Amino acid sequence: MAKKKIDMCNGPLFSGIIRHTVPIILTSILQLLFNAADLVVVGRFCGSVSVAAVGATGSLTNLIVNLFIGLSVGCGVSVAQAIGARDDEATHRTVHTAIPSAIVSGVVLTVIGVSLSETFLGWMGTPQNVLELSAVYMKLYFCGMTFNMVYNFGASILRAAGDTKGPLLYLSCAGVINVILNVIFVTQFNMNVGGVALATAVSQGISAVLVIMALMRRTDACRFSFKKMHFYSAQLKKMLTIGIPAGIQGSLFSISNVIIQSSINSFGDVLMSGNAAAGNIEGFVYVLMNAFHQSALNFTGQNVGAMNYKRVKKTLLICLGCVTIAGLAAGGTVYLLGEQLLSIYITDSPQAIAYGMTRLSLICLPYFLCGLMDTTTGAIRGMGVSLSPMVITILGVCVFRIGWVYTIFQVPQFHTPSCLYISYTVSWSITFLIELIAFFMIYKKRTKMIKAD
Repeated sequence: MAKKKIDMCNGPLFSGIIRHTVPIILTSILQLLFNAADLVVVGRFCGSVSVAAVGATGSLTNLIVNLFIGLSVGCGVSVAQAIGARDDEATHRTVHTAIPSAIVSGVVLTVIGVSLSETFLGWMGTPQNVLELSAVYMKLYFCGMTFNMVYNFGASILRAAGDTKGPLLYLSCAGVINVILNVIFVTQFNMNVGGVALATAVSQGISAVLVIMALMRRTDACRFSFKKMHFYSAQLKKMLTIGIPAGIQGSLFSISNVIIQSSINSFGDVLMSGNAAAGNIEGFVYVLMNAFHQSALNFTGQNVGAMNYKRVKKTLLICLGCVTIAGLAAGGTVYLLGEQLLSIYITDSPQAIAYGMTRLSLICLPYFLCGLMDTTTGAIRGMGVSLSPMVITILGVCVFRIGWVYTIFQVPQFHTPSCLYISYTVSWSITFLIELIAFFMIYKKRTKMIKAD
């Protein structure tokens, strides 16, 4: 266990951040590969309409799930700060509050997803030839949501404690099974999108079991026992204080994406297919950058707990530099290989591939701006401040994009997919600049308080 742990409060920051980030990147890439397997399998064996059906659920699923995923962010920050402060009791109580919170969250999500999938998809204007398949996919996907929540909360605890290799290993095992089941359910049982959704639910169950077993084997304050599960009020309050704004931000962030997806739906299933495939490919660029968001959050959290604010600022600057380089390199590479990558997903529609290339050119190439925004958000949350980044993101991303859709996009000459995609880049830039100012204002206030004490 000691070999896996990264000391976030001492030693060289750059090498520590890289060691912490690389396994997160690999974990996220694997997760995306397994998600991509869903699209590839249905695209190869069921056609572009099935690809559109799976793609149409993405933004809606994120909208529903992100509120609860935000609680796992609160869990990670709470654990990191407790570890940095060397408060074993607070760490123990946070861990044993987090897992039952994950279980309750998963059950609530399953009820919502299974009972309201068709209603939500109908509100989004999903075409009739896609809606039925999308509803089947969503209902089966949400059946595994309790496992999903347990894995995410458990992985947050492990990463906050410096173990990023464990979640990588557990996801690898579950993902291989996911791919195998995808092929079996679709090709042998003719289950179409239902088959890949069921395979996902099963693999999520496996990853949840593995992450719980890892927590039960630990020898430090993060050791988990089912017998000690309890909702400790102080720890639950802290998780909710940080996690609810993070979840609201994620959900409202998704609202703008749902509105944009609804606008994309209005162009028909060919554009939906190209958009879904391109969005899935872009995910591989995004996870490179989001990994630095998680590193900024965890390193900041532990150093705030240890009252070591010099390393807090250095952490942000290093992560911003890394995320810029990673975003530019990965975004450019994906765009150059765009047509070849899109053809893996789409085999029956050159026009859908052309639409996908439009999205890659306007969102994928400047994706590093999204990385700058997310990394700064992570650093602010790591300091225990969650309301400010929520408000900034709601205004800079959600309100801006929704306003864009209902104003600029409504102008006839701008009523195009390209106009929708450009709103992403503009909103990222505005939000990042405001968040960077907010970070230094909070940082300055915290350091002054320390000097005064």
